[in-house]
Amino acid sequence: MSLVELIAQADERGLAASGLACSDRCLPLLGVDDELLRPLWAALADGSDWGAGLDKARAALGAAPPAEDEAARLVRHMLDAAPAERTAEAVRAWADACSAASLRVHHLLDPAADALGDDDAPGPGRTGGPREPSPLVAAELRRQVAVLELLAGHGAHGLRGALDVSVEGRRVLRAVVSRRARQG
Repeated sequence: MSLVELIAQADERGLAASGLACSDRCLPLLGVDDELLRPLWAALADGSDWGAGLDKARAALGAAPPAEDEAARLVRHMLDAAPAERTAEAVRAWADACSAASLRVHHLLDPAADALGDDDAPGPGRTGGPREPSPLVAAELRRQVAVLELLAGHGAHGLRGALDVSVEGRRVLRAVVSRRARQG
């Protein structure tokens, strides 16, 4: 099943986890604590309100240096746009926007994407242009699909696996950011 179909069929928890996982994987771009979103994952697991955790995460972001490049601005926007109330309608729009933003972030950071033009960049409802997506984007796409499949197949029990997928993706992105910093 495609990412677009999985998002369309996901329930409120799956959508919230999808948006949260996309945001979580991109945290290395903001230079904030990796545990920043852990209270939101906990709220998803126990079904509680995530408003207080979201407020705390936003406050921590407010203390972080301003985003200087497009990728960091996209990540900050993902977290700023998270809905305070996890209604299916609100998280569906957010999850879709986070998916597109995360794919765009990965495209911007992928050295292999430098050879591709902006026509090949991922955007809403697509993973790239007529060519195959770059390796980093393809890996992010697989992670997004995996998170949604875990939640669709296992419900709340799939959250641990979704978090594991997110942590692995965060490690990959941190390595990419580190490599770019050394080269830049």
